[in-house]
Amino acid sequence: MRIIIGLGNTGDEYDLTRHNLGFMALDYYFKVHNLSWQTNLKFHSIWAKHDDLVFLKPQTFYNDVGLAAKTCATFYKISPNNILAICDDFNLEFGQLRFREKGSSGGNNGLKSLERHLHTTDFPRLRIGTNNLELRTKIDDTNFVLGRFTPEEREQLPQILLNTTSRLDQFLSESV
Repeated sequence: MRIIIGLGNTGDEYDLTRHNLGFMALDYYFKVHNLSWQTNLKFHSIWAKHDDLVFLKPQTFYNDVGLAAKTCATFYKISPNNILAICDDFNLEFGQLRFREKGSSGGNNGLKSLERHLHTTDFPRLRIGTNNLELRTKIDDTNFVLGRFTPEEREQLPQILLNTTSRLDQFLSESV
């Protein structure tokens, strides 16, 4: 059994923000695969269980997503190396995907939370690049990650989310 956790913030004010790209990726994956979310909260998350996969969209805010992962992992007795985190990364070129089996948080507070709650850095992560150097030079990092995508970026999102879905499918087929 595995957990796929999309990182994001709860609340309408965070829709279409860079920090919610993990939520958006899972929602797109569910649309492509005709899956549905549970309406009741469990594991501090909007969640779904399909076959041997548990999907989580934590409702704890980005900086404490590790609580959801830890609660779910404890319940199902899932080891950290079977928890895939999907998150944004402003150090990667916009739309670039980077998969790692383990590693550092790279300054990402959601990954730091997972490390803190899981007591390890040995969990896979799929990072989705959000860098926009021109915009980042004008605003601080907090406002950048909590900011909405530009119109030009929004036009590219469907392809980025499709690429993310393909990469997630590849990960799931490789790790059977």
